[in-house]
Amino acid sequence: MVRQLRAEATRSAALRAAADLFLRVGHATATLSQVSAESGVTKGALYFHFASKEELARALVDEGRERVTAACSGMVDSRSPALESVIGITYSVLDLANTDNLVRIMYRLQLEVDAPDPSRGSVFATWQNIFSHLFERAIEHGDVIDSLDAETASCLVSEMLSGVLMVAEGTARLDGAAVRMEQVWHTILPSLVPPAKLPYFREFASRSLSSFVRRQEDARAEADARS
Repeated sequence: MVRQLRAEATRSAALRAAADLFLRVGHATATLSQVSAESGVTKGALYFHFASKEELARALVDEGRERVTAACSGMVDSRSPALESVIGITYSVLDLANTDNLVRIMYRLQLEVDAPDPSRGSVFATWQNIFSHLFERAIEHGDVIDSLDAETASCLVSEMLSGVLMVAEGTARLDGAAVRMEQVWHTILPSLVPPAKLPYFREFASRSLSSFVRRQEDARAEADARS
């Protein structure tokens, strides 16, 4: 048991260091020797867990995907309107990308290391599956327009979320992604919900942004206190 715990700790330390390094210098430039040096994991132990840099990158993608899937699944609450869950998940995903380097590097590596192997699945497929079920429930409860197709809507929101993430990464402004998400929601909600429910869901999107901003402020204050 002690040996297993040490192996898990070693693997986790290597993944954290690799995520930080890949974000800083790029996956193509980084080396396993650098990962070893930054993580404090010996080269022998590192190669025991990851035979190559590509295998390490795939492990980062898998770990990041698991964290996002867990966060998304945890936002699904049958007691709340399904569309609230859809909106909440988009902010939760942005929050993770902004605060968890393992998740952030997963988005960068997703296409690069997994594109040749579609059987591995992707976080984008996970979003679409969750959103599709939520939109089906929203249709059933009358929170969206009758003519809405759940699959089309789930694809739209998944691609919208992907686009916001890509722009945030491309402009190095992840902290501003939630504001763009609110703007996008305010723009597309009229095509998703009945007019009578539009003010409520727009207000929910704005409240979700406020919660996001407070979490970021708390995180910064905690980081400042530690330093």
